[in-house]
Amino acid sequence: MTRFTAACVQLRATRSIETNIAEAVELIREAAGRGADFVQTPETTNLIELDRKRLFGLIREEEEDASLPQFKALATELGIWLHIGSMAFKVGEGKAANRGFLIGPDGAIAARYDKIHMFDVDLAGGESYRESSAYRPGETAVVADLPWARFGMSICYDMRFPDLYRAQARAGAQVLTAPAAFTRQTGEAHWHLLLRARAVENGCFMIAAAQGGTHDSGRQTYGHSLIVDPWGEILAEAGTEPGVVTAEIDLERVAEIRGRVPSLANERAFELVEPASPPLARTA
Repeated sequence: MTRFTAACVQLRATRSIETNIAEAVELIREAAGRGADFVQTPETTNLIELDRKRLFGLIREEEEDASLPQFKALATELGIWLHIGSMAFKVGEGKAANRGFLIGPDGAIAARYDKIHMFDVDLAGGESYRESSAYRPGETAVVADLPWARFGMSICYDMRFPDLYRAQARAGAQVLTAPAAFTRQTGEAHWHLLLRARAVENGCFMIAAAQGGTHDSGRQTYGHSLIVDPWGEILAEAGTEPGVVTAEIDLERVAEIRGRVPSLANERAFELVEPASPPLARTA
């Protein structure tokens, strides 16, 4: 099995978990109806909420959450591999996890991943985020074996840290994933660049479902869900509206590109030598 059809579900999550899950379910069904074997949703599929108090008033611990069982049942019903890009869950006093799930067609969770890198940034125009104020960072990189290939999991801001993907590629990953809720400002500048770079430098496919548009929380996200091949070619791209894009993934392409440009095999260890401190200036 070297071929499968992948789909990105693009959302515009609101402050209502019920509304967001219903929209995601509808679009996942659409993706499966279009022949997708693997369907990915974006980061924060269940909720986009900037107000900390409201966030913790709405989310639950994973064991108490009602949406995850719905997604498990849906994967079984549709006979697909379902990648919920991430959802917010309580994980302790005053902290949440930004957690992604790979769910098999048997409804079992094959892998979980907690976002490692926290989006703590100050952008132009006063746009500022402190993800670490509400979320607990993960500490473990994750790869998982699906019927077609080994997949590496990540979430959004992780894509600015190439060592994560290199470690996954070294561990045998042929498909990298980066579901996201990229801001419009950073997306316009870096979204395509970063995703294509991670695909090219590792000789992997990249699948990145996104949030898109102006959310009722006030946040603006970039959209443009992407599926990229190991040569950096864009196989599928969404606009800014909610919807579904699909592409056929041929894993023989990974072997072809890695044979053509074997950067993983050519990698060499090295040491960094810092310059010596300059001599102190003589004084009279």
